[in-house]
Parts: sequence; C-alpha cells; structure tokens
Amino acid sequence: MTISTSTLGRDVKVMGLVGAAHWASHFFQLVLPALFLFVRDEFQVSFAALGLLTTLLYGSSGFAQTAAGFLVDRFGARRILLSGLTVASLATLGFGLVQSYWMLLPLSVLAGLGNSVFHPADLAILTSKVSSHRLGRGYATHALCGNLGWAAAPVLMIGLAQIWDWRVAIITAGFIGLAIVAAFLIWGGDLEDQNAGHAAMGADEKIPMGRLMDNVRLLLSTTIISCFLYFAFLAAALIGIQNFGIPAMVDLFSLSLVEAGRGVTGFLLGTASGIFIGGIVADRTDRHDRVAMAGMTTAALFMFYIASSDLSGTSVLILLIIAGAASGITTPSRDMLVRAATPKGASGRVFGFVYSGLDLGSSLIPLALGWALDQGRPEAVFYSATGFLAVTVLTVIQVRRQVVAA
Repeated sequence: MTISTSTLGRDVKVMGLVGAAHWASHFFQLVLPALFLFVRDEFQVSFAALGLLTTLLYGSSGFAQTAAGFLVDRFGARRILLSGLTVASLATLGFGLVQSYWMLLPLSVLAGLGNSVFHPADLAILTSKVSSHRLGRGYATHALCGNLGWAAAPVLMIGLAQIWDWRVAIITAGFIGLAIVAAFLIWGGDLEDQNAGHAAMGADEKIPMGRLMDNVRLLLSTTIISCFLYFAFLAAALIGIQNFGIPAMVDLFSLSLVEAGRGVTGFLLGTASGIFIGGIVADRTDRHDRVAMAGMTTAALFMFYIASSDLSGTSVLILLIIAGAASGITTPSRDMLVRAATPKGASGRVFGFVYSGLDLGSSLIPLALGWALDQGRPEAVFYSATGFLAVTVLTVIQVRRQVVAA
C-alpha cells in the first residue's frame, strides 16, 4: 500500500465517522419539530409554546458551546464528542417517554447541552486528521452529513408516527444515536485530535490555554466576531424553515402534511447537494467570500419569491430545492473562511465560539415565528429567512476584509 493510498483511507474513515456524528446531531435537532403538529394535539399547546422548546435547546447549546471548545482543546475531541452524543441520544429517548408538555422543557435543555459539543469536536478532528489538500471536501462531507440528518428527520419521523405513533418515532431516533456511539467506540479509537492534552500546551501554540486575556482577545477580535455574526444570522434565516416550515406551508399554500414535509426535506436535500458541489469549489478557489455572498444572495431572492407568491405544492418544492442548493454551496467556503481566521492550536476554542452563533440565531427566532403562526401569519417564516440571508452577505464582506488585512 502506498503512502497516498494509506492517507486516503485514513481521511475517508475520519470523514465517515465524524460525518455520522454530525448526521446524528442535526437529526436530533429536527426530531421534535418534525412532529410539532402531533405534539400540539397531544398536549394542547400553542406554536409559541413549541417554539420555546427550540429556544431552550439552542439556547443551552449556544451557552455551552464555547466551553465545549475549551474542553476539546484541553481533553481531546473524541471523548468530548462521545459524551455529547450520548447525552443527546438519551435526551431524545426521554422526549418519547414524557407525559406532559412541561417535562419536555428540561429535556430540551439537556439535548442542547449534548448538541453543544459537535461543532468544536467534529471540526477539531477534521482539521487535525484530514490531509490539507482534502480539507475542503472534509468540511463539505461534514456539512453534507449534517444536512442529510436534517433531511432524514421529517421523512422518518412523520412516517413512523403515521405507522405507529409519535412516541415510537422519537424513541427510535434515540436508539439510532446510541448505535452511532457504539460505532465510535468500536472503530474510532484513533480519532483523537492533536490538540488534546499536552499537545495543546506545546511550545508552538500561539494562543495558550491558560492565558485568560489572550483567549478573550482572540474570541472578541473583529474577525472572529464577524464569523460569529455570520453564523447567527444564517441560523436565524434557516431555523424557521426547519422548525416551522411544515405548518407554515400547510397554512400558506393549503398543502397536506406529507406535501409540506416533502417541501422541508426538499430544501434540506437541496442544501446537501449544494454542499457537495461547494466542497469541490472550495478546494479550487481561494475567494471563498465570493462563493458565500453569491449563494446567500440567490437563496434570499428565492425565499422572497416563495413568501410573496401564490404557489402550487410542486412549485414550492422546486423553489425550496433551488434555495437550499444555493445556500448549501456556501457551506464549505464559510468553514474555510473560519479556518483562515483561526490561529494555530486554537481550533476548538474558535470553532466552539463561532459555531455558538448558530445556536444563538436558532434560539432567538422560534418564539417570534411561533407567535406569528398563532396569529395566522405563516408567510413570516419565509420573509424572516429572506431578511436574515441578506444580512449574512454583509458579515462575509467584513470577514474577508479582516482575513486579507491579517
């Protein structure tokens, strides 16, 4: 076996295992929202109350994610990743066993704490273990698997709920997560990132773990804050489609539950296909800012058209697929922009902090969109996506300026 073949095999293994973990994390995020209509009927609650569950999940995840990044740099990504995946799986199992709405609240917080580890741990492993000339495709595989997890949730959850009931669907999801934990324990022993333990405190580290002010200056630098805001606005744009796209399309376009579920799945599969293309693009260009700006602008225009038009189910599906593909193409390039802004030895901290922007954006919007649906304004889901996608373009411009200046 040549060195090149050996390296390829190692890279594929790393991408596959990390991708499976990321698939699970995104799958868990939409397990409950995919069944909101069932849960609302079961517990007789409003959409705003259901939005609170999403706010708690992403709020606790965002609160803990920066700390998770520090833990990754201190103790190693693999063990932190396994801990989070186990917690998220058990919390999901709990969703299927509750007897009242109020029991869902602490479980949402617990699920968020489990979710907090994935981005800092996943990306630290990829950055450390995948060959540099394949790193764009590594980031693309990571993002692709996450979006496939999102896409799988509505189809699988609604399908199982219609065959059995919503509780069986959610419990099944929890066991899927535990199966991935088992796969990591069996095949993932060599996935420890190089930042773990003493390696993280080596002499060549530019941002030492123990210096508080160095870490504060790093995370509050203009470049890193711009990356953080990019993720916050992006998440605010997408969370409405992911969590309330189904009831919004049922009300706005008079679609059936299955048709609306296909619309959300189509958007997420479109995103996944865009990520695949974007990974190839990211490895062939150094103007990742242009890729990100073009994709976000295109996605915003299509979202605006959906919000402002009277469309058939087929038209909505096609437009959502295109919008998803446009936003997906930007994903590997955004990760390359963050990598370019990250000092050596600080990947866990930076990725943890920056990606907590996703959770911040995801936690702030669901309550407002749930209220809008309760008021009979389903178009708000798509108009909000339009606005936030447009704002992300401004943050990309700022990140590019800072990276070039550095």
